[in-house]
Parts: sequence; structure tokens; C-alpha cells
Amino acid sequence: MLGLISVQAVAQKVIDVHCHNILPSYIETLDRHDAALEETFPLPTWNVESHLAFMKGAGIECSVLTMPAPQPWFGDVDESRRIIREYNEYCAALKRTYTGKFKFCASLPLPDVKAAIQEAIYALDTLGADGIKLATNSRGQYVGDVELDTLMHILNERQAVIILHPHKPSPVNEGIIANSPLAVYEYPAETTRAVINMISRNVLSRYSDVKFVVPHCGSFLPLAIPRMKAVHPAMVSKGFMQEIDWEANLRNLYYDLAGAATPEVVRTLLAITTPDHLLYGSDYPYQPDWVLKAGLERMRVWMSEDPSLVSLLSRILYGNAVTLFVDKSW
Repeated sequence: MLGLISVQAVAQKVIDVHCHNILPSYIETLDRHDAALEETFPLPTWNVESHLAFMKGAGIECSVLTMPAPQPWFGDVDESRRIIREYNEYCAALKRTYTGKFKFCASLPLPDVKAAIQEAIYALDTLGADGIKLATNSRGQYVGDVELDTLMHILNERQAVIILHPHKPSPVNEGIIANSPLAVYEYPAETTRAVINMISRNVLSRYSDVKFVVPHCGSFLPLAIPRMKAVHPAMVSKGFMQEIDWEANLRNLYYDLAGAATPEVVRTLLAITTPDHLLYGSDYPYQPDWVLKAGLERMRVWMSEDPSLVSLLSRILYGNAVTLFVDKSW
């Protein structure tokens, strides 16, 4: 049975919506500011040849690239704009060179909102970016904050897909993260924090043509959203929160399965979303390629063997991403 599934899996198309490319100029900037370990985990090495080899071995047809953490902002807007422009233009050239293999979501020089708007317009309108990557927070400026409403308006006009990615919380308990790296707990908590911030201000319903991809299997949202719904009426009655359009906010959230996908995780996600909002993500190159290949194969197997999930497999691996990135050539 497993052998048959493995053979069939080779023919399945896969789109990877959660992976990163790490450029020398980015690393040089971090080193110059002593920030290479800011996210409490060493940056892996990356090159296009290795990425293509991983994709071929895993059966991945196309990868959607994003800049990793940390945000290259150290108080100098010109420096940040230069590093991010170099990254976005490199990705655009990569997309042209390897037609059909790579797409990218452009980075922005936040927390400078004016510079971010200019870069978003250039990346989407001129470079042909397939979306935008936003950090959960950029030096304390959180996705969902009022300061970003003008940027959200621009992205909404362009019906942008936004890939969200956790960054080091601000503020953060340095003692806690010294014992347990950010990826263990703070990243899921940080992702949840940013999405809750957006929902609390009805950002997703007010900018209804923007769609967000939430990373790492929805983080803690399958637990946080029901709790938030339960306490929300009391908070509104006391004047601590505003009314929330739950349906309009939640319909704009998509979820990648990078990191820890299991049958239980997928079923839990389906308590807050629909099957067409689940996407495959590898998180390459943050784990060895053989680990990621084995994880993808395991997912193919357990989904193929589960009567309640088998019908979702091709959509999660490929079809949902095609629909999300509408009008993009695959």
C-alpha cells in the first residue's frame, strides 16, 4: 500500500507557499549590526541550485519565496530600502530566469510606512511580485496597527496576497528565549498575536480584497479564536473592544501547513476555516532537505489513507495555491 501511494505521489503537483531565500547582502547587513542571531536561530545557507535540487527531489513544481527574519531595519531607512530593493529585484530576476519554478512575495522597509508604500507599488506594479511578505511586527509596529492602514489601502487596491511570517516579539523576555528559541513557542504566539490584532480592528473585513496566509499550521489560532469569540461580548459591553465581523475577517485567512502538519492539526484547522484555505509549505531551507522531503511524503501517505482527508490532498498540495494567486501564470 505504501509503495503504491509513493509511486502515485510522484505525479502529484506541489506548490510550496512557505520557503525562503537568503542573499549575501542580507547576511552582510545583519553581520554589520551584530544581528545574525537576533531570531535565536542561525540563518541557514541558501543558493538557487540547492533549492532547485530540493524541489526536484520533493516533487515541488513551484516555490513562492519570501525574505526570512529578522527585518533588515536598524534605524537607517536608506539602508533598509537598499537591502530590500536588492532582494526584490533579485527575486524578480530569479522568477524570469527560472520560468514557472519561482514566484515571490516582496519585502517592505517597515516600520517606515511611506517607504513601504513606495516599495509595495514598485514591487507589485513594476517587478511583478506575486504578493507581499509582512513580518508580524517590524521593530514593534504590529500588523493590524492603525499606522499601517494607509499601506493596507494600497495593498487592498491591488488585491494583494500577503504572506505573514513571525519575527521576534517586541518586547520580549530575553531570559525565556535564551532557554527556548523563538521557533518553539514565541513564533506561534507572535503569529497569533498579529492576527488577533487584525481581527480586533476589523482589518481583514475593511480591506476585503487582501488575503493573508498564516504560517505554521495556523499557530494557536484554532484555540485563540473560539476563546476570543467567547469573551468578546463582555469586552464590548465594557467598552474594551469594538464589534467584530467574524465571518468577513476569517474568510480572508489562509493557512500553510509548514512545520508540524498532522491529521489532528488539519482537523483542528478545519474548525476555523474551510478546505480551500489550506496550503502546503516546506519552510525550506530551515531544515535539511531530506527531513522536508520525508515530511512531505508522510503527509501524502496519511492524507491518502484517511477517508476524511484524502479528497483534500491535491487541493492542499497544489489547487488551493493556484486559486489564491489568481491571475498568476503557473
